[in-house]
Amino acid sequence: MSGNPGDAFDILSQELTALRRSIEHLARTSLDKQEAEALNKTLTQAVGKMERAAENAPASLQNTLRNDRDQVVRNATAAAASAAQGVLTEVAGELAKERDAFRKAAGEARREAWRWFGGFWVWLASVGAAGALLGALAAFWITGRGDAREFGQFPSIYCGTAGGQVVEQDNGSSYCAIWINRPDQ
Repeated sequence: MSGNPGDAFDILSQELTALRRSIEHLARTSLDKQEAEALNKTLTQAVGKMERAAENAPASLQNTLRNDRDQVVRNATAAAASAAQGVLTEVAGELAKERDAFRKAAGEARREAWRWFGGFWVWLASVGAAGALLGALAAFWITGRGDAREFGQFPSIYCGTAGGQVVEQDNGSSYCAIWINRPDQ
């Protein structure tokens, strides 16, 4: 070996010191039997809890998902109702505007028609003329029926005005004679 013999001794001493420190460190970090049993018990309990949680996870997850789904449905329903209400409010506003526009247009058309056809006095005259025409037709219709009925009930009174002649008979009775064919004169 070349080199200083003291150096090899120092190296060996340093290696032994490092080895002793490593052993002390291992001794300090290693568990005794009670500590190992306690750790084993703790790990066993933790694994048991994890197994139970894994078994209960589907039911818990289903409940959570069901609750979330119900909440989403409620939120969607509320949002849809709100949107529908907004649309209905908007449509009602538009309909009110259109109704007002039609009302204004109808009023203007009515005023223009009054101006075009002469207004109130022309309307009054046309209503009066229509009433007079209907009255004359009704009177003509009623008069013809009334005269025939009256003639049938009182022939002696209406015989002359109907174009007939009262003929007296020998037994005291009389009748109204109306000539169908008049003799030539």
